[in-house]
Amino acid sequence: MSRPNVLFLFPDTHRGDWMPYAPAALAALGMEALPLRMPHIEALMKQGVTFMKAVTSSPLCAPARACLASGLRYNKPAVTGNHENYDLSRKTFYSVLKDNGYRVGGVGKFDLHKATHWWGLDGWIDDLSLLGYTDAIDNAGKIDAIISGKESPKDPYMSYLYKEGLADVHLKDMTDRGQRTDATDLPDEAYCDNWLTRNGVQMLESFPADQPWFLMVNFVGPHEPWDITHRMKADWEQVQFAAPNSSSVPEKTWNQIRQNYAAMLENIDRNIGLLLEAVRRRGELDNTVIIYASDHGDMLGDFDKFGKCRPERGSVHIPLVISGPGIQKGQYSDTLVELQDLASTILDLADLSMEEAQDSISLKSVLRGEAGSALREVQISGLDEGPQHPSSWRMASDGEWKLIVERDRGDRLYHVQSDPWENRNVAEEYPEVTVKLKAALQGL
Repeated sequence: MSRPNVLFLFPDTHRGDWMPYAPAALAALGMEALPLRMPHIEALMKQGVTFMKAVTSSPLCAPARACLASGLRYNKPAVTGNHENYDLSRKTFYSVLKDNGYRVGGVGKFDLHKATHWWGLDGWIDDLSLLGYTDAIDNAGKIDAIISGKESPKDPYMSYLYKEGLADVHLKDMTDRGQRTDATDLPDEAYCDNWLTRNGVQMLESFPADQPWFLMVNFVGPHEPWDITHRMKADWEQVQFAAPNSSSVPEKTWNQIRQNYAAMLENIDRNIGLLLEAVRRRGELDNTVIIYASDHGDMLGDFDKFGKCRPERGSVHIPLVISGPGIQKGQYSDTLVELQDLASTILDLADLSMEEAQDSISLKSVLRGEAGSALREVQISGLDEGPQHPSSWRMASDGEWKLIVERDRGDRLYHVQSDPWENRNVAEEYPEVTVKLKAALQGL
C-alpha cells in the first residue's frame, strides 16, 4: 500500500467530554448522554480508535499548536502564550512531511504566527513555507479577525467579507458580544467554518493524484463568542442541557451558551461530511488516516467559569479519534495521551520520524492493537502567567489521580476515577500520591 494520506480535523475549543461517546464511556466520565448531533464523528469513532484520556499540552491556542507542531511539551517551543510566534528555525512535523514528498496543506486558523496580525489577504505568507506548508489559506481566529480587520482586512476571511459587503454586519455583530447568544445576520455561506471548509474542499481537489497529501482543517468553532447563524439557532433553541458542574450561573445563561456550542459542533460535523465526501470522490478513503482532535476545551460554566486557560477537566481534556488503514475499528482506549503525541503518530504512520520531537510518543502501537502498548505513566499540561491568563500552573495525571499545582494556591489532588468532576480535593489525605505526581513535573 502507498503511503497514507492524512486528513486532520482540528476545531478550536472542543472540550473532550462533549462527544457522542458510547454509554459505558460516558459513565466513566461521570456523564449522561448529551443531546449532540455529530453523525460523521460518530461514524469515525466506529471506524477507528477513540482516546478517552487525551489532554492538551496547554489550554491556550498558540502554545497548544506550537507543542503540536514541534512535538514538545509546554514551554519548550518557547511559545508561552498568544503573544509569541513560533520560531521559524524550529523544525515542525509539517516540514518533515514536506521534505519527504508529501503535499502539505492547511486551511483555517493556524495560530503559529498569532502575535503578528497579518495573515496575507489570500492566507499565505512566506513563513508558512518555512513551517512546512506547500499550500495554505491561513485565516485569523474569531477575535483576531475583528480586532485586526476593523478598518481594513488583514486576513482572508475578513477580505472575503469586505468583498461580499458583509464586513459591517460581522463587525457590528461581534462588537461586545461576550455571552450574547442571539444569531448573527451573516448568511450561512459566509459563516467562517463554512467558508474555510469550502477552501479545504477546493484545496483537496487541487492535490495531484500521484502524491501523498496531508490536509489540516483548523475550524474556528466552537470557540467563544457563541455566534451562530439563524438556521443553526432555530435547530437548537428548544434543547435542554445538563447543568454545569458546581455552578451558580443562571440556567438561562448556561443553557443558551451550551445550545450555541452544540450548534457549532453540529455545523463542524456537517462540514466534516463535506470533506469526507471530497476524499471519497478522489477514491482515497481506504488509504486516508482521519484524525479528529482539538487544541483545548472550554469550561462552559463549570465552577462558574467559561473559556480555557484552566487546569480543570473542561479546559484541558480534549477529544481524539483516529481511523484509517491498519487501525482498529470501534475501540476505546484509556492510553494517557498528550496533544503533541500526534506529531510522532502522524509521522510514524507515514514511516517517518522526527528526532527533535522529544516529548511526542507515537500512538501507532495502540492504533494497531499491539499488546503491551502502554505509552506513559503520567500526562502533563501547563500554562504560565501571561496577558490573557493571570495564573501559572501545572497538571499531572496518571489516569487514576490528578494533581494541580497552581501558584498562590495550595496543591489540589483529585481521585478522578471516583470524582471525575474534580470536586473534592484530597491532597492532605494522600500526600504520597501528591509527592509522586509532583515528581513528574520536575524540570518542566
